[in-house]
Amino acid sequence: MWLCLEYVDLYLIHWPLPRVDRYVDSWRAMIKLREDGLVRSIGVSNFTAEHIERLEKETGVLPSVNQIELHPLFPQDELRAFHTAKGIVTESGSPLGRGSDLLDDPVLVQIAEALGVTPGQVVLRWHTQLGAVPVPKSSSPERQRRNLDVFGFELGPEQLRAVSARPRRRLGGDPEVHEEF
Repeated sequence: MWLCLEYVDLYLIHWPLPRVDRYVDSWRAMIKLREDGLVRSIGVSNFTAEHIERLEKETGVLPSVNQIELHPLFPQDELRAFHTAKGIVTESGSPLGRGSDLLDDPVLVQIAEALGVTPGQVVLRWHTQLGAVPVPKSSSPERQRRNLDVFGFELGPEQLRAVSARPRRRLGGDPEVHEEF
């Protein structure tokens, strides 16, 4: 038994680390783990379209998921479209803009007040309406409940555009150069 489990549902490569250039080797090992039944789905995190295209070219296997930095400050339209075209699920890392003042944005606060929800719920609903899977982190049970309660309302087209109209900026590392060991 591996990790004292019969299998892992989803196993991800967290960063491509292009300078090290071993992510294709890691991907091959993960394909083998999936073939051996130890992992149900394999995916990546923080990969660009170019990284994914290389995986496909060299192994013939696409990731089921790419977890990327995705929030209204950094909506990654092109990468999300690439994922859709390839059948890859986009998982939103830092969906609430961790470390930013996103949830205090006056436009988001106004939309939240109009809908009777929190700014965080507006942002999480924005993710779901984009077709992404947000995975927010919170240690507060109340906030966890609110984060799950995003299916009882919908953002209208103008509200979606307003949420998407935030100034663009990346909050995390750039996958082309970021190194995290």
